Amino acid sequence: MVSTSPNPPAAVAHVGEGDERVAYLDEGNGPAALFVHVGMWSYVWRDVIATLRTEFRCIAPDAPASGLSGGDPRRHATLRTAATRLSRLVETLDLRDLTLVFHDLGGPVAVAAAGRWPERVRALVAVNTFAWHPNGLAFRGMLATMGSAPVRTLDVGTGLIPRMSSTRFGAGRHFDRAQRRQFRAGLDHRGRSSFHRYFADARRSDIWPQTESALERLRDLPLTTVFGARNDPLRFQLQWRARFPHSTQVVVPHGYHFPMCDDPAAVAAAVRSASGRS
Repeated sequence: MVSTSPNPPAAVAHVGEGDERVAYLDEGNGPAALFVHVGMWSYVWRDVIATLRTEFRCIAPDAPASGLSGGDPRRHATLRTAATRLSRLVETLDLRDLTLVFHDLGGPVAVAAAGRWPERVRALVAVNTFAWHPNGLAFRGMLATMGSAPVRTLDVGTGLIPRMSSTRFGAGRHFDRAQRRQFRAGLDHRGRSSFHRYFADARRSDIWPQTESALERLRDLPLTTVFGARNDPLRFQLQWRARFPHSTQVVVPHGYHFPMCDDPAAVAAAVRSASGRS
């Protein structure tokens, strides 16, 4: 992860080689907080990690065929592959008593992986995400559109979605010009292809029985959900509450799809509170 902030997260490491390579940020000291995003890359966590790294060991991997991780989008940009590699990372680093923080398509990936090792997890923080089979015309239609070959081809050729996502309506509310360039640099042709292939895979993935089983295994853990006030059209936060009746719900005022970028302090506070260390 690259940053131009005065004290940027910077300790990039990796496990595996070639297509199996998993690049991850490993910054700070203390109890483990694992930040999982799938679709773009770990730069989206930069400001939250900069806030928490004096209190937590913050670990943020790049998904297969994304960011600095290895992989071919056509073969490795699947939720199941991402969950398998996330599990391998957790087991290799022997992370325990961890707070699991996940965003976007990182939701099903993190939950599916955690179902293999629930004893390692202390608390869950779901940030504008879901972890169940996508049902309904609006939900499946969004995945179909974003995962379609024409939209993928357009974005790979133009970089339209990275440019849109680097604005204040995406991840870039607090980015300066150089940071926006760095964010987009992690979404090169390969990364953009993977982004759309992950959406296509989410619509037809065979991971959903695994996530449903994992949700049952994790249901007694503390859960905090964090959503932007302006970006929950499919009412995911209510669906989390239905599955975890005692969950804590946080709404970021004026927030969009990246609450951790809109209000890093609020998301950092949610991580502290969920982990019992506020």
